[in-house]
Amino acid sequence: MSTAVVSRAAGRRWWWFLWGLLALLALATAAVFVPPYLVGGTTVPGLDRTTPGYYTSLVIHALPAGIALVTGPWQFVPKLRTRYPRLHRVTGRVYLVAVVVASLAAVYSSAVTKSGFALQVAFFVLIIAWLYTAAKAYSTIRQGEVQMHRVWMIRNYTLTFAAVTLRLYQLPLLALMNSVTWLEYREVYTTSAWLSLLGNVLVAEYFIVHRFLKGQRKVPVSTG
Repeated sequence: MSTAVVSRAAGRRWWWFLWGLLALLALATAAVFVPPYLVGGTTVPGLDRTTPGYYTSLVIHALPAGIALVTGPWQFVPKLRTRYPRLHRVTGRVYLVAVVVASLAAVYSSAVTKSGFALQVAFFVLIIAWLYTAAKAYSTIRQGEVQMHRVWMIRNYTLTFAAVTLRLYQLPLLALMNSVTWLEYREVYTTSAWLSLLGNVLVAEYFIVHRFLKGQRKVPVSTG
């Protein structure tokens, strides 16, 4: 067996491992954090329930965000795209509609949150980027630009997946709160939000460059 064949096989195994981890984390996050909002609860300590409409906007945001989080990984499975193209298109539309609804619902909650200006900026940057990359993903596939559609979908789902990485970043910071007396949950949440946003974007751009610009594929990565 040639080195190239072994390398491709190892690459496929590595891809499936990462995909499985991503899908599992997405499902677990949606399963843990979405249902409480549907029954009038929350997993956020000290959540503001006095600002009119704030909690309602979080509920409206949570369900479509969870749908986008769970359906997104399946859009990247090559065999599903080729064998079931109609299913791919339907789930893709469901995903994009969920992203738009979740983004618009998050506008109000981000505007009125009492967690501080830094968190508001992070959320508004995320909302704008989320909507923009969704629009680009839709427009490129409508124009028949399949590879660029995949590039923009990677970027968009990376922003969707920020819901997962935000919680992952919180774990060590919450543990740190036990020994750092001045550290409050507000600072933990804000720091986690920025880390998830910036970290995910960097990972996505690295993957796009590595996957689409190296080797024989010459696909321009548009940023406009």
